[in-house]
Amino acid sequence: MKRRDFLKTVGAGIVSLTIPGCSNNLISSSKSSGQDKPNVLFIMSDDHTSQAISAYGGMLASVCPTPNIDRIAKEGILFENCFVTNSICTPSRSAIFTGNYSHVNGVYKFTALDQRQPTLPKLMQKAGYHTAFVGKYHLHSNPVGLDHWSILPGQGRYHNPQFVEKGDQHPSGWVEDGNRTTYKGHSSDVIADKALDYLKNARPKDKPFMFFCHFKAPHDTWEFAERYSDFLEDVEIPEPANLFDDYKGRSDMLRKQLQYIGSEWGDHTNFEEETRHLQGKAKKKMQYQLYMKKYLRCVKGVDDNVGRILDYLDRSGLAENTIVMYTGDQGFFLGEHGLYDKRIMYEEALRMPFLVRWPRHIKPASKTKGMILNVDFAPTILEAAGVKKHPKMQGRSFVPLLMGRIPPDWRTSMYYRYYYSHFETEPHYGVRTYTHKLIYFNRIDQWELYDLVKDPHEMNNVYDNPEYQQVVRTLTKELKRLQNELGDDPNDIGDNPNIGELADSLRD
Repeated sequence: MKRRDFLKTVGAGIVSLTIPGCSNNLISSSKSSGQDKPNVLFIMSDDHTSQAISAYGGMLASVCPTPNIDRIAKEGILFENCFVTNSICTPSRSAIFTGNYSHVNGVYKFTALDQRQPTLPKLMQKAGYHTAFVGKYHLHSNPVGLDHWSILPGQGRYHNPQFVEKGDQHPSGWVEDGNRTTYKGHSSDVIADKALDYLKNARPKDKPFMFFCHFKAPHDTWEFAERYSDFLEDVEIPEPANLFDDYKGRSDMLRKQLQYIGSEWGDHTNFEEETRHLQGKAKKKMQYQLYMKKYLRCVKGVDDNVGRILDYLDRSGLAENTIVMYTGDQGFFLGEHGLYDKRIMYEEALRMPFLVRWPRHIKPASKTKGMILNVDFAPTILEAAGVKKHPKMQGRSFVPLLMGRIPPDWRTSMYYRYYYSHFETEPHYGVRTYTHKLIYFNRIDQWELYDLVKDPHEMNNVYDNPEYQQVVRTLTKELKRLQNELGDDPNDIGDNPNIGELADSLRD
């Protein structure tokens, strides 16, 4: 179906596919002719969700403010509708690097990224940028296209972390097999130290840089630096309204999955020793408090270290010509629906934080409701740097949104797919518009539909409600349209035997 025809079928406000406008976000000054190419600093934290960034508001904003990350929004733009295409670490990171969905870049689950395909680092390096990476990488294969790198093997350790550095890689091709160097301290502090060392000493001063600074925190097991032990100690963390969600009317997936607070799977939020004297809701309340305090202490450590990096950019004069981006690799549940972790296509796991500062280009304190995806990051950075994106990249540059303009043909829906059934979380795919969300759990053949305007917390599955049957028909068509447009076979369960050939076909 052509987009024009599809919009006609929507009509009468049945499913809103119109684009809410930007808020007060006009470019403040034009790019001067002959200006140097901008540096790019891409900061990402693992599992840092927008509910735990005070610039996004919400019930945690006053409990655990993030003033340094908020600076990026105050001096730049905050995206209200940034979404992940597969809410799990390695697939999201691969989508960010390649600008392509999982079924194209070949990383459905925790498999290694095939480095033969074009990536953001390779394209930026080819265009004359000095490319660097410090922190959690989690793509498993040895980096290609990076001039400087110091990477946590696998998940990495929180305390006294080990790094594999360029020159220490193993010929097996796996980062985890490389020689490791141990650094004393907490990983967030060490990563920031390494970032500052790169900015001060390691980068060539006659080249623009494309620098990825990726924190491990606040990924489980939420091990914070000792100096934060008393932070929030006597504070009661507010509870989400649906902490005790009974999953009535929803798919069997919710009753089956194991990523609920108090789950014994992985023992991350069980806290049995501290809560063995409690039962029922009282036990879960205490488990929630313990979980959230550990998580937020890790967030505090990230925010403080982001501040160190931003302060150096200001002091050194680099800030004026450096694009700073901050995000998490996906969203994360902080007790909503009684859950932690990600994976499920509910708002908390689907929505990514995304903040950008670009002095003299983005008007400070801007916001936009324009819908962007993690596959758009690479094309956007490339355009901002004056570099052509690879023609087979599926993502689209949102530079116009940075400048305060949403193009008339900008997307009004997005496609999501999760393949891996870790935590007993059922595979599923779906479509989200500005007003509704349709999810299909393909292995158990069950559907969910949510009216995001009337039911923003996604408590009422209206898939079988007669009043929503036109919405079901419209979104089902849109789901199929997106699958066809993106080339995703719904019968592909994430075991494509031709991935190597596919990556080879995408070579520069």
